[in-house]
Amino acid sequence: MHLMERKTARLTVLVDPEKKKAFETLCAQQDVTPSQVVRQLIRNYLAEHDVSYGAAPANNPVVQSRAASSAAGKPRARSREQK
Repeated sequence: MHLMERKTARLTVLVDPEKKKAFETLCAQQDVTPSQVVRQLIRNYLAEHDVSYGAAPANNPVVQSRAASSAAGKPRARSREQK
């Protein structure tokens, strides 16, 4: 996972209690916090949609690899929703 973000903002997400418990259990088993996982999901989602943000692509391997794929003319992988 990435280092701690320099500045943070709160994001409130509503999920059903069973999913929340399963998510927290899995995170504990993998020795990561739910916040770490959500931050990584957000970074991946932004990269998947070629959206830049405060982290420069050179410092973000996910964004960098996607940028290289796009520059090489390689098609992007489709998300689950698109399949």
